[in-house]
Amino acid sequence: MIALLDACVLYPPALRDLFMWLATSRAYQPRWTEEIHAEWIRNVLEDRHEVTREQLERTRRLMNQVDMESVVSNYERHIPTFALPDANDRHALAAGIEAGADVIITFNLSDFPSVTLTAYDIEALHPDSFLSLLISTE
Repeated sequence: MIALLDACVLYPPALRDLFMWLATSRAYQPRWTEEIHAEWIRNVLEDRHEVTREQLERTRRLMNQVDMESVVSNYERHIPTFALPDANDRHALAAGIEAGADVIITFNLSDFPSVTLTAYDIEALHPDSFLSLLISTE
């Protein structure tokens, strides 16, 4: 299963670590963009002053090594082809389309309406639902 991880899922360190561990265990194939990286890193730096950019850049580099296809590029061409409730989230769906993602993992389910995602055969799932799905298929 290919899953695009939204920035809000990568922001909490424990959740990010769990998703990376599952990816290294080959439970799923993770995807994100450099724009998604920039968003979660920016938010962590704003909220947690004890964390340094260098620490987070190291995390970014290690994450990008989990799967050689984890960083999605050339997704921008999809952005003008659809609308979402929050226009700032279009890059995530565009990356999901480009990556051939089955799911977008996000806390912000209302930002990814199923009526829009169905056209691309993508589903938005809360992290808890995704983890439950992984457990039930093992």
